[in-house]
This record gives sequence, C-alpha cells and structure tokens, in this order.
Amino acid sequence: MEAKSSNRCSFWLPKKKRSCANTRIESSMFCGNHSQRLEGQWIPCPIDPSHSVLQENLEWHVKRCPLLKQTVALSGQRFYQKGINAGNEEDVEEKMGSCCSDSLVTSEMKRKLLYSMSVTKFHQLIKKTEAVHGGICKEIEDSYLSPEACNIWFNKEIDRKLPFQEKHVLQQGSILGNLEEIGALKRCNKNVECCESDLEDEDDNSVSAVVEFGAGRGYLTQMLADCYGIKKVYLVERKSYKLKADRSLRQKENLVLERMRIDIEDLNLNAVESLHGVSYVAVGKHLCGPATDLSLRCCLSRQDGESPVLRGLAIATCCHHLCQWKSYINKEYILSLGISKDEFHIMTSFTSWAVDDDHGSNLPGVDGIDLLASNAKEEEEGEVRDDSLSSVEEVVKKMKPMERAVLGFKCKQIIDAGRMKWVNKKHGLDSKLVKYIPASISPENTLLIAGKPNPSVA
Repeated sequence: MEAKSSNRCSFWLPKKKRSCANTRIESSMFCGNHSQRLEGQWIPCPIDPSHSVLQENLEWHVKRCPLLKQTVALSGQRFYQKGINAGNEEDVEEKMGSCCSDSLVTSEMKRKLLYSMSVTKFHQLIKKTEAVHGGICKEIEDSYLSPEACNIWFNKEIDRKLPFQEKHVLQQGSILGNLEEIGALKRCNKNVECCESDLEDEDDNSVSAVVEFGAGRGYLTQMLADCYGIKKVYLVERKSYKLKADRSLRQKENLVLERMRIDIEDLNLNAVESLHGVSYVAVGKHLCGPATDLSLRCCLSRQDGESPVLRGLAIATCCHHLCQWKSYINKEYILSLGISKDEFHIMTSFTSWAVDDDHGSNLPGVDGIDLLASNAKEEEEGEVRDDSLSSVEEVVKKMKPMERAVLGFKCKQIIDAGRMKWVNKKHGLDSKLVKYIPASISPENTLLIAGKPNPSVA
C-alpha cells in the first residue's frame, strides 16, 4: 500500500481535501496534469490552439494531432473559408494611440491596460461609461415569454430520454417566444406539424430552416423543431459533444439535419448549397464573447442572389470579457462615442465584474444606480482623491462589490447596443435588446432580437 501511494501525484486538491490520485510521471512528483511547465517550452498547437505542445515535439505532433484528420476534411468543404468572419483591425492603432497591436488581447493584457492607467483617467473612463450608457441603454425591456407552442416542453410531455433542466427550458422557450412575437416564427396548429407549403410561404415571413450558432448539444434547435415544425436544421459547433440532440432530431419525419463542426470564424454560410435561397432563422444561446460578432458577420455581411434569406435572429449574448477589438462588429460606433481601442478592451475587462459573484438575482437594476453620485464627495475634492490612492488597483479594491457589478453590466449593455445598431442601421432589420429571462435564472439574460425589414431604412 505504501509503495502504491508513493507513485501517486503529490498535488493537493483543497476542495477534495486529498492529494491527486493519478500516477506521477517519471522523474517528477506530479502527474501530467499537475507537473509544472517551464516558460517558453510550451506553444499552442497550430492545428488546434486549445491545447499546447512542447516546442521540441512540435514537428512530431503536427503529423499526429488527433484533430489533423478533421482539419484536412474540413478544408475540402466549400463552406470552409479560413477567417472569413474574423474581422480586421481597421488600422486605427496610430490614430487612437493603441497599446495593443496583437490580434488576440488576453485577459492578462487587459488587466495590465487597466492597472497602467492613472487614477484620473480611470475616473474619466467611468464618467464616459456613465454618460454613454445613460444615452443609449434606457430601452432594454423585460420580455420573459413562455409561448404556448412550447407547452409540450414546459409540461414535460417530451421523450423522457431527452435531458430536461427547467432553467434551460425556460431560457430556450423565451428565446423562441421572442422570435414568434416579432413574426419570425409561425406557430403550428396544436398536435399538427406545419406543412411544407406553409413553411415556404414568404408572404407570412415563415421559415423552413434554422441555423444554430454555438449549438453545443443542439437542444435549443430540438425545442424549435418540436414546437414550430422546422424542417431543415443546421447546427454550427466547433467542439464535439456526447448526448447530442442529433439522434432525436434524425428520427423526425422529413427533417434534414446537418451538423457542421467548424469555427464560426471560418464558415461561409452562402456556400452551404442546401441553404441557397432558403428562408431561415439564426439562433444562439449564450454565444460567448466574439462568437456573437462572428455570427452576425456570418449571417449579414455578404448578401447576394443565392444567399439564404434571414427572416429572424435571436442571440443571447454572454462572456463579454472575451470580446476582441478585431472581431467586434461595430468599431465605428464605439469610436464615435469617444471610446478608444484600449478603452474598449478595458471595458470588456470590467464586464467580468458583473457576474464574478452572486449579484445577478439581487441587483436592483443598473439604470437606477449612478456610480458617480456615490462618489460625489471625492469628486469635489479633485486632485486630493487622486493623491490619496496611488494606483487604479487600489481604487478597484476599494470599490463596493455592487458598484463593480453595476459598472460591469453597463459595459455589457454598451457592447450589445453597438451590435444592435449595426444590425439595424447597416442591414435595415428591426432590432432590439431585451432581458429574456430573470437574472435569478441567469445573470447573462440579454437577448439581441431582429426581424422583418425596417421600412424607415432606405
């Protein structure tokens, strides 16, 4: 027994109050998961950057990477076009005085930007955020919908083999309910699937297809197919999942399912032949960070005679701290607000404060909280306040958790407002932001919804 335990990893797991049970690697006290990596030895795999390899083993690894076969197969697909939705830097670094010229700005780099600011500039950025938010984010309404069409899910009248978690069902139902409310989805008759002719009736703005971005296991689309009779399903997801909805969807009569294992950044939707000229809705539940911008660009940036016809769009945004300047869809709007590229990245860093604690269920609403008023006395003292705190890091530590949360939510809404305005002004769709679910269910509860063309836009 002693000999056996001596071969175990020595890494202590505080939550489990025991050492790791894995076998340690040779010449180390730790297993492969917990052995320390020396700086400079490990680099991202060029085939799949989600994992790293030793630099000395790179040449050997790229020939045997588990994802190599998938990457080779994907490169042969017509709809694969590397970086087509990635966006670009638009060469504003010199004009805006940017400190970050790299395409990917990590969370650590964003924190360095924040903590390198002077205290005065930090307060100026908060003032700017308050002013911008007050002018553009007053119309985000609650829209918690439970459409009658989804009652078979709400009442658990579905196949028992399908996973059921109430919080996810409520979110999915509200997303579809908001699409129905703007006329992008047509409710089927009770217990009767929509016929093909109904689904293709363009006068009703009906749709026959759904494209789900960041589909994961695909259960948002499963509910849509069950309740609205959608006949063509396209699931876009770069990762592989077990327990997917695919098996259940394929059992539906006359339903066509295509799962595309591809990064949204590389998907040319116009090149999907079976979607040519087809009316569709685009959906996404919790599209993390830049994935929202990539999806909008994928749906709307390249329209021609063979393009799929977008009838409606509903994207639940989240993880704004991962947003990047390069991929953000409406840089022009951000710059027009007087917000620089570096300030944008700092604001994305602020957004992590919105959900870094259990604020969501008890936050009274960001519109009613003025961050400046709570510090009015310090502002009157001017330079005294700046001298009393020598760094932004100290200022942040002295902020109340609720103040940080409010600032985070306001920055989230500014970022989403830019996306909404891009959809409306650049592409003439009626678009709005709503809170589609109570914060007690999910603090990430903002939904970007867009529908029929706006006649006021030429």
